[in-house]
Amino acid sequence: MTLTSDEPVVALRGVRADLGSRPVLRGIDLTVRRGEVVALLGANGSGKSTAVRSLIGQLPVHSGTIELFGTPHRAFRDWARVGYVPQRTTAAGGVPATVTEIVSAGRLSRTRFGVFRRSDREAVHRALERVGMDDRAGDSVTALSGGQHQRVLIARALASEPELLIMDEPMAGVDLASQEVLAATLREQVAAGTTVLLVLHELGPLEPLIDRAVVLRDGCVLHDGPPPKAVGQHALPGHDHVHPHVSAGTASTRTGWPV
Repeated sequence: MTLTSDEPVVALRGVRADLGSRPVLRGIDLTVRRGEVVALLGANGSGKSTAVRSLIGQLPVHSGTIELFGTPHRAFRDWARVGYVPQRTTAAGGVPATVTEIVSAGRLSRTRFGVFRRSDREAVHRALERVGMDDRAGDSVTALSGGQHQRVLIARALASEPELLIMDEPMAGVDLASQEVLAATLREQVAAGTTVLLVLHELGPLEPLIDRAVVLRDGCVLHDGPPPKAVGQHALPGHDHVHPHVSAGTASTRTGWPV
């Protein structure tokens, strides 16, 4: 389905989701429009990762609706348009594999019957170049550092040349050199028109790319707008995030946001 410029790539409306018997999302609304870079912020347990896992179908929702590219989630099949980078883990999940093999897995959705053509191999190579891992293409992922594992996971998502890139804590536990590479990679994707939804604990080097920040607390949206300037890199982890209009009497003392 082709979207007009004002139609959202991602639309969550009144979404509720539980983990076991515990409510995690409490009726959130979230839209991401074509070409936007949106950051989901909040303390641990606020519902950030649950929101994106619901979006990609890893977790069922209790109520509400989800649409991707204007299509209801239950009917959406064109997953090649979506690239997903999970929270940092070993790139192969403990299975011996080369860097190229892992990244190639991200291209399968674009192939016919799993047969790689020249264009598919070129897409894998481009993805590796973008994250600075083309010189390690034939290496086993077991020989990589944590930051390099993260680069491989991002290259895997980029291999399908997605229109929507969803990344869950891409900078967490990553060394500074890899953070800089990942920020540069994301800048290239944004410049090319990719729509991006990021789960972040802190804005860090990605701050200049962020169009909107959506702050969650206890499964509710408390802020949706430009990233508040008062929320610095060290203010986000473990903090209470309060929409500046939620409580004029307490917001400034909890977050430092203007009221």
